[in-house]
Amino acid sequence: MSLRLRLTLLYSASLALALIAFSAALYFTAARVTFAAVEETLANEAQRLTASKDFYLDHISYRAGKFADPQTYIQTVRADGQIADRTANLGDFVLPLSDNGWRTCKQGKPWTEIVSTENGRLLVYSKPVWGQGQVVGVLQVARSLVEYDQSLNTLRGLLISGSVLATLTTFGLGWVFAGAALRPIKRITQTAQAIGAERDFDRRVSYAGPDDEVGRLTTTFNEMLTELQSAYRHVEQSLHAQRRFVADASHELRTPLTTIRGNLGLLERQPSISAEDRAAVIADTVEECDRLIRLINNLLVLARADSGLALRTESISIKPFIEDLCRQARLLTSERTIHCEHVPATTVLGDRDALKQVLLILLDNAIKYTPLHGTITIVTAPADGHIAIHVRDTGQGIPPAALPHIFERFYRVEISRTRAGAGLGLAIAKELVEAQGGTITVESQWGKGSQFTVTLPRG
Repeated sequence: MSLRLRLTLLYSASLALALIAFSAALYFTAARVTFAAVEETLANEAQRLTASKDFYLDHISYRAGKFADPQTYIQTVRADGQIADRTANLGDFVLPLSDNGWRTCKQGKPWTEIVSTENGRLLVYSKPVWGQGQVVGVLQVARSLVEYDQSLNTLRGLLISGSVLATLTTFGLGWVFAGAALRPIKRITQTAQAIGAERDFDRRVSYAGPDDEVGRLTTTFNEMLTELQSAYRHVEQSLHAQRRFVADASHELRTPLTTIRGNLGLLERQPSISAEDRAAVIADTVEECDRLIRLINNLLVLARADSGLALRTESISIKPFIEDLCRQARLLTSERTIHCEHVPATTVLGDRDALKQVLLILLDNAIKYTPLHGTITIVTAPADGHIAIHVRDTGQGIPPAALPHIFERFYRVEISRTRAGAGLGLAIAKELVEAQGGTITVESQWGKGSQFTVTLPRG
């Protein structure tokens, strides 16, 4: 059962129950009021008749034509139960009086009862007649209830037909109004189906109504679509990056493996190659194996970073850490000058081994791209509750077009492709720095050098 039908049935059922309650109250109120009016009329007529000085138990016919219409019947009964007199319109019919009625009247109280006849119901009002201080008889005044019953039947029919008509009308109007109220929800459903079929997360549900429940639902749905669109694009980018990563990794792994396979083929040749060539082939194979090991180690580092493994966080005293790093960097090159400037006596929060690996990657790149007798400088400075470590070089710099991609995996600047390396160093550095809650940025001027900045929280 649809929501529209349920709402319509709810409207109709609510109105039907209200109409039933109202109709029942109106019907029973009208019946009670009308019955009381008829009873009061009979009581007044009985009072007028007994109050007349011409009233006698044995003679009432001459008064009947004066105050009683054909629907009013009068009968007098003596105390012994014998009929004293009656109006002609009764014919052969005798107005009954029950035993309870007799006892009540003998006690001096009036009695009212309803009598069923072939021609319909009668309302009989019995009033005791006093004489010499005692009840000498009973005056009975009766009136047909046919009109009363017909009017109640008519009222009942009108109430039932009116209630049914009102309920059906409400059902039709409720169906229309429910459809109009639920139209935005239908649009949401159609939009969701279209998005699911077309994968078009740019679509939105249009709504120009008030800020009610449906309006808030539409707004929430559109916000959800925005989040889904962002997540879908992120997934697409991640899948694209993974495919590119697998392709680049395959390419990088294939090169040393192809070289090793070729060198092994040379070593298997018959007749064998010369001792000098054999030594060169073995040295080349060892170099390619070392390159393969470095590449695999780098891929393992990236895989661990992608898995979200948390690094150990500790307070690192920056001054001895940087001084030890500079000492190790100077051992890597004797043809370039390495300076460590402005090292404060403070601490940072991070992983000591990961931070050291990051800075060694930056220093290794600086040594590669800094010409002989060039200068590499490490500067440490506070920065808004953080500590910034700058690694500057006086090399050739990075082309502006390459700067947005410098931290991507397997990305290498065209001018550096002749150098050894797989383009994973800076990607590893970025992953390790972000895993420590820090950031890494680069600034470069073509032909003048580059500066990489690692920022970590102050300890």
